[in-house]
Amino acid sequence: MHIRVARPDDAPAVVALRAAVFPYLVRGVASTRKMIAEPPPEEEWTAFVAEVDERVVGWVSAERIGTTSAANIGGINLLHVHPEHRRRGIGTALLTAATDFLRPLGIRRVRAMAQPDALPYARRHGYEPSREVRYSALDLNPAPALLDPPPGVRLLPIADLDPHLLYTADVASAADEPGDVPVDAKSYESWQYDVWDNLGLDKAASIAAEVGGEVVAFSLVKRDGDRMWSDYTGSIPKYRGRGLARLAKTAALHRAAADGVRVAYTSNDEANAPMLAINARLGYRPMASQWSCLADLT
Repeated sequence: MHIRVARPDDAPAVVALRAAVFPYLVRGVASTRKMIAEPPPEEEWTAFVAEVDERVVGWVSAERIGTTSAANIGGINLLHVHPEHRRRGIGTALLTAATDFLRPLGIRRVRAMAQPDALPYARRHGYEPSREVRYSALDLNPAPALLDPPPGVRLLPIADLDPHLLYTADVASAADEPGDVPVDAKSYESWQYDVWDNLGLDKAASIAAEVGGEVVAFSLVKRDGDRMWSDYTGSIPKYRGRGLARLAKTAALHRAAADGVRVAYTSNDEANAPMLAINARLGYRPMASQWSCLADLT
């Protein structure tokens, strides 16, 4: 076993490993390569891989979470090991590498995700489960029927938008998103990297609902071949309760299906009842869950 910092050329192996462990996650080779080669701005970020016989069998990334006003919060993300190589200390070695990266940065609180069967492992390492996240899938054959927008509401692909309008709506809609760490300090530069310039973002299928020149709801599509991830769907607070998030998401799914996407995946905090209700009406079926877990670094 060899633990080392990830390199851009690891991207194909990293994506293949992720597909084996998390078949419901969608991130392509190009966007993974860019993430490793050009880490997120305003965040101290790194990733490690585990190799056995020169084959990538494990991955983890670690970062200072830069989108929150909470101080000294870090994330250990997507720690996973190929099923054929588990129970050999690889996961623990990756976790140690990630923790050793975060500690000198002054990180005092860490968030990580764990699958239900990994919760005993998480607890042994000081992580306590906090919130459950549901992963769901939707077969897009057929796609959900289109909905007619109400008077005064215009649907358009985000490719036709000034990205600053979408950023403003994203920040407003995410301010009260359920979660362990508030997303209340996302800069435009960070959002641009993570969303607008993401190589997986399908700007033709991602849809915004506009009223009087203001983006009031939207649904973002990140794509890899014939699979897509509903990256984020939301509406700004003053326009909630009007069905606009469902309207935008339905249109986005319909456009993605028309362009060859066969299955859509998404995730939701179990406390996000409005979005869970929208997904249920669209026909999403639950397929997995993970737990957000928190630990203090000493």
